Amino acid sequence: MFTFEGLDENFKFLIIEVLTQIKATRAFVNSPSRSLFRKITSRDDYIDNLKTVIENKCYSRINSSKDLDKSMLNRIRAIQVSAVNLERIGDFCVNIVNQMAYLEDKAFILRFECTEAFDIIESTTEIVEEAFIREDMPLALKICKSEFRLDSLYKDNFNHVLAEMGSGKNIPNLVTILFIFRYLERIGDSLLNVGEAIIFAILGERIKIEQFESLQQTLSVSGYDGSFSDIDFQGIWGSRSGCRIGHIKAKENEGDEGTPVAQGSIYKEGSLDKIKQEQNNLKIWNDKFPGMVPEVFGFHETPEENKGSMLVEFLPGCTLDTMILTSDDTDLENALFTLEQTLRHIWITTKKDNPLQTTFMEQLRSRQNGVLQVHPEFNRNTRQLGNTEICSSETLINECISIEESIPAPFSVFIHGDFNCNNVVYTNADERIRFIDLYRSRDFDYIQDVSVFLVSGFRMPVFDRPIRNKINSVISRFYCFAEEFAQEQNDNTWQARLALALARSFYTSTRFEFNYAFSKEMFNRSMFLLEKVSRFNGKWKDFILPEDILHY
Repeated sequence: MFTFEGLDENFKFLIIEVLTQIKATRAFVNSPSRSLFRKITSRDDYIDNLKTVIENKCYSRINSSKDLDKSMLNRIRAIQVSAVNLERIGDFCVNIVNQMAYLEDKAFILRFECTEAFDIIESTTEIVEEAFIREDMPLALKICKSEFRLDSLYKDNFNHVLAEMGSGKNIPNLVTILFIFRYLERIGDSLLNVGEAIIFAILGERIKIEQFESLQQTLSVSGYDGSFSDIDFQGIWGSRSGCRIGHIKAKENEGDEGTPVAQGSIYKEGSLDKIKQEQNNLKIWNDKFPGMVPEVFGFHETPEENKGSMLVEFLPGCTLDTMILTSDDTDLENALFTLEQTLRHIWITTKKDNPLQTTFMEQLRSRQNGVLQVHPEFNRNTRQLGNTEICSSETLINECISIEESIPAPFSVFIHGDFNCNNVVYTNADERIRFIDLYRSRDFDYIQDVSVFLVSGFRMPVFDRPIRNKINSVISRFYCFAEEFAQEQNDNTWQARLALALARSFYTSTRFEFNYAFSKEMFNRSMFLLEKVSRFNGKWKDFILPEDILHY
């Protein structure tokens, strides 16, 4: 199992001691005695010491070994988490026996379902070692599900206690029973953590039992009928949407290569409304422009938990932000040219010649609290600079909300909605552009996508001058493309609307940036654009946006 410094033996002893503690606690509840109380309380110190020994060995091995493979590292992390939670179970046992002292009638507890609770806890703890040794997914799931069973028992007995309290009798005893069952329920929470730690050791990714079951259901809907042990799940971190995203593929030399999962797919799980909206948008995109966005392989919803999940096609290729940083000039030139041609085709095809009221300032306002949580100082107060008054950020936003109403977009197109560089995928082999993360797609002003794309380039946290010059070059090229499209479509107010949209994108991007100097740079540019719009007195077709504000 674990082959260094006797960690396997320490862990086995910990499980044995905790199991003994559980059985002793059960015996004490059924028939309290001073000798049994002393055994339980004294054993708690030994359990604490074992946990500390295991933690020290785990951290020592991680810190001292540079040659640990990922599998062993995951197992060490899992054993550390399990040791902590097993020690907590020992603590809860001590808490239960301490609560027994408050019962006026020690037999009173036998009227409730303590026996069933201890049966679940004992039988679950007994399989922990086997689940670890065999890396047994069904056993790990069984450990996790014990928490649901204990939750259900707690709810039943909670309702039983409340019903009896209504009579006004035995109130001290009933309150004590409630505390005891609360500790039994918390043992279930710790067992759940142990089960999820075993799943982590098997999969190599931290995934909660609800997410695991959702993943299983989604795989089933997609048509995959193989064993879950044949699936390699790799979490993709850094999503700001609140969704869990993972890359799924068949393990090497395993699985049916004819299934979408074996070929590779992306699993996405999150709020039901968001996942359902993205599923609908993917369908709209594939109906309008077949093959431009990922295909949906499976969708599953759990309304009672407000959760949804889907399995979508994994797009080969490289995201545009990665290409900007790593690709040679020829490949990047091809990608940008293909992107421009693709966007022109989408915008012209979906163009609707009805004026549209934009909502850039409304979007800024809705994200303002998130910005101020990270950077409270970005709520600028009114200032005086010589004879010139500098408006507060709040005043500027309010003024620009009114101004925006007077500058509607002359037409709408079907936009991406979250058009960051990392949501654009280019495949060099077939010189093809495709899009991902389409939850916000809708009919709107193309300037929304333009501003998001430009600022997503600007906010790339790379300050090496040669690479920064490359980023600035991409920004300038895309700005020129937007200018050409606006002129082709006789859009005379595009620069004024872009100023508002950029102000929105600069301002809201600061909530993801902890580099104060860089986030302050974006905030200042946002305020500059809002001031320029608020002070403009001419016709909006004559408004000029200073392009250099996009360069860093």
